Amino acid sequence: MTKVVIIGCGFGGIEAARSLAKSNVDVTLVDRTNHHLFQPLLYQVATAGLSAPSIAAPIRHILRKQIARGRLTVLMGEVVDIDVANRAVALDSGERLPYDELIVAAGATHSYFGHEADWAPHAPGLKTLADAFELRRRVLLAFERAECESDPAERAAWLSFAVVGGGPTGVEMAGTLAEIARHTLRGEYKRIDSRATRIVLVEGAPRVLGALPEDLSARAAQQLEKLGVQVLAGARVTGIDASGLDYDAGHGTQRLPARTVIWAAGVAASPLGRLLAERTGCTLDRAGRVIVEPDLSIAGHANIQVIGDLAAAKSYPTRGEPTPVPGVSPGAKQMGRWAAANLLRRRRGDATRRFRYIDYGSLATIGRHSAVAMVDLPLVGPVKFSGLPAWLFWLFIHLYFLIGFRNRFVVLMDWAWAYFSFERHARVVADAPRPAPPQT
Repeated sequence: MTKVVIIGCGFGGIEAARSLAKSNVDVTLVDRTNHHLFQPLLYQVATAGLSAPSIAAPIRHILRKQIARGRLTVLMGEVVDIDVANRAVALDSGERLPYDELIVAAGATHSYFGHEADWAPHAPGLKTLADAFELRRRVLLAFERAECESDPAERAAWLSFAVVGGGPTGVEMAGTLAEIARHTLRGEYKRIDSRATRIVLVEGAPRVLGALPEDLSARAAQQLEKLGVQVLAGARVTGIDASGLDYDAGHGTQRLPARTVIWAAGVAASPLGRLLAERTGCTLDRAGRVIVEPDLSIAGHANIQVIGDLAAAKSYPTRGEPTPVPGVSPGAKQMGRWAAANLLRRRRGDATRRFRYIDYGSLATIGRHSAVAMVDLPLVGPVKFSGLPAWLFWLFIHLYFLIGFRNRFVVLMDWAWAYFSFERHARVVADAPRPAPPQT
């Protein structure tokens, strides 16, 4: 029986496993965590709007039907090597998994453009649940530190938040922080007024949401400013430390005092991309993603396919030129199903097919009643809208793509409660480390 190993349980890995578990192949899915994470809503965990179980589910529960059929094995482990010559995947436990076909869907991580060592400790990113918990701790404790601070300048620094990166994650994070400061925390402190909080969105490109048309980008910036977010477009970050960041907007280096800096700017492929390049000789792009063949395989290694955020893939429409596949969840899910179908075609001796991505559109939420969206409708073409209609559409789409009825129901109830009450029920953090007592 054909042995298939899938590395990664993100959207692409889950879809590939579901598709292959229906066929006469032996599938092993490996991930270093025990859960699948709905990353588009991870920022809501970081901002105390949702609890972790609302957007995460155990892999074994999601794939329980496939496991029960006897064709799927799920293992928790870290991949440390891929032995291409002998067709085996090595895990940190010492176990080796032989394969006939390999699908790599290891995802992506943060990129600080060469400043990982000095910027990452002061500006955490948002890719995992651990990242979300750390950001939530920093955000909530910033208000507590401001309440305890007597120096006006230091208090202002604690009440200043800088979000680096004007993509969907940065825009959504900045808008949510503004709502927390203006509404959720209002009246809960005696010494500070949370409405005086300063939120700055720093984007190196000329505009936020650069993947969207200019008019939608402009509407997003207007909606952010209406919420009280200061948008600094065309501002390149040059330094980050514990007390703030430096940026250059074309007029020399300027200082932004902010005790809380959130990184939403750069994305780098999983280190497995470099490992594949060493083992197979494949080419990587600037972000470390594997440049794949039209059918998602690696050149010279038809039995290895790379999907999701780790793949620099192109879509090959029936008409027109190939276009890059965006790093979004629908793209990863479609690649997962496509890779599974091509794998089965190859095992039957049939020709594989070039990947064709179906783009359903783009959207980003900014805050209460604020969002922008562009949807590609059949026979109509791209339809652009913003404000309340886009916000309601964003709610529906994210509920639809959540895995499991329980998660959909819980998130819907949490959103409904937050809508009418402005409350965020997950505002709980572990005990903060206390400074050591002075030596006597």
